[in-house]
Amino acid sequence: MASRIRLDLSTHNPDLQDGLQARIHDPLWMLGRQWQFGEFNGADAGSPAAAQVIVDQAAVTRYQPGPRSGPHPPRPYSTDTLALETLVEAEPVTDDSRPNWRLAAESGRHLFRLLEAARLGPTRTQWLGSTYVLAAPTVQQAKQMDAGSLSFIRVLTGRTIDGLRLAARLRALQASNSMADLFREAPFDQVVESDRAGVTGIVTNWLTWLDSLFQQGAAPSAWIPERMEYALSISGKSAAGEVVLTAPEYLDGRLDWFSFTTSSGNGLGATDSRTSLTEAFLPAPVSFRGMPSARFWEFEDGAVNFASVEAAPQDLARLLLVKFVLEYSNDWFLLPLDLSVGTLSQIRALVVTNTFGERFLIPHANEVDGPASPWRMFSLTNDSQRLLFLPPVLGPMLESQPVEDLSLLRDEMANVAWAVERVVESAAGRPLDRHEAYQETMAAQPPAPTADGDGAPLVYRLGTTVPDYWIPLLPVKDGATLRLKRGALPEFGEGGIQGVQLPKGRLLEPNRDLLLYEEEVPREGARVTRTYQYARWIDGSTHLWIGRRKGPDRGEGSSGLQFDVAEKREEGNS
Repeated sequence: MASRIRLDLSTHNPDLQDGLQARIHDPLWMLGRQWQFGEFNGADAGSPAAAQVIVDQAAVTRYQPGPRSGPHPPRPYSTDTLALETLVEAEPVTDDSRPNWRLAAESGRHLFRLLEAARLGPTRTQWLGSTYVLAAPTVQQAKQMDAGSLSFIRVLTGRTIDGLRLAARLRALQASNSMADLFREAPFDQVVESDRAGVTGIVTNWLTWLDSLFQQGAAPSAWIPERMEYALSISGKSAAGEVVLTAPEYLDGRLDWFSFTTSSGNGLGATDSRTSLTEAFLPAPVSFRGMPSARFWEFEDGAVNFASVEAAPQDLARLLLVKFVLEYSNDWFLLPLDLSVGTLSQIRALVVTNTFGERFLIPHANEVDGPASPWRMFSLTNDSQRLLFLPPVLGPMLESQPVEDLSLLRDEMANVAWAVERVVESAAGRPLDRHEAYQETMAAQPPAPTADGDGAPLVYRLGTTVPDYWIPLLPVKDGATLRLKRGALPEFGEGGIQGVQLPKGRLLEPNRDLLLYEEEVPREGARVTRTYQYARWIDGSTHLWIGRRKGPDRGEGSSGLQFDVAEKREEGNS
């Protein structure tokens, strides 16, 4: 019987010496492959070793709220003091037509604490007996309040100071430079002469605290009610003249360089605030997670594996990304350059010195590829000066739940558009769910009389009712365009019609006519909110303000509105 010999390959060897040597047993084959791939062709393969750049910077110095051709005049703007989003969005927290009871009570309580801690000022009894005590709401104001806000206000009425009323008086005295007259009024007339300087310092510091508590915008506002979005323009003066940048549709709460386009026409009166910067630095290779390692024995990051990316032949973007990452990513270098926030920068010259000591003046991409160059990254629309805009915008910030939530939707069944106030800011300064408030109101009403027996006649209704937080938007002609005018439905009560259902929030502009553009209420709907924003700026200061946001909603809706209805009343139904 013949014997057989079996050879088994073993990959387990405790001696890794041969593998670590990385031997090449066929150098002629390797040389042939290098010749095949063109690696022996002569080329300048020098790498960047040093770079020098000359940059001209022009600061943004003017700001115009509203449309570019609007009536609002431009005004000075300094990027060092305030972010652009804060400047554009900030609106008054208090409104003469809407008393802010919570802020009035909390600011008054804070003044109480300051005076009591210093053992100065009028006594609590003297305060509560003066005109600055928090007064009870009028009968008409109480009718407009929800039950929770009314309970909150009744608890504080007569027990604390109305801080907003006192602040208004102090501002008037400061404007006329007559703070001494404060001690001729009750209850400050009870303060002894020796304590008046201390009381003046406390109330002055308290007023400064109250005025700086919120960032409140000054009129005119950049908000366009007919569009439910912001519009603004800014400008800076470069070497070639004034550059005006316009953001015609700012609605999502985040500004960036791509929100702006260069605008022609008259300037905004920007002042000359230019600087020239010359920097020399060392280029650094571009790196990113998953990048192929440049060293032979270096372990690559296994968290990102571009080689395993699956792409179909038609996935051109994915294929280009993988090809760049795996083959050409080591050909790019990073030249870090620090620029001032809120500036328009123009690269005057970029000189790169390679490892052979050769110096190259790097031209702009438009000079190499022509005016129709496809490379448009970070380029402003309609910009002919090749400017780089570093906008004065915010980074991370905190945002509250909406204090006002408005839905603009179309009701195809009723053939009408609606503005639905889902949430509004209550008199107590808290979000009020109008649907829940409406249900509580309906539950408190007495039931309507019902018909007896099966032979009850049909009841004719000219039209059914809708909840009081559904505001109709009626189509009207405005010249050659179609607008949606904010309307009103009648408010029924005992004895018939008691009035009309007016909006309770600020977004629908209850104190003036509102004509929305029809395209602002698309089929998918639109959602507009008001929220508190809190952020820190580059100088370390913190700012708290109210801003507005607009985005798509959940589609069409149905109000249940019907006309010419004949229905049979059943027992127990209203």
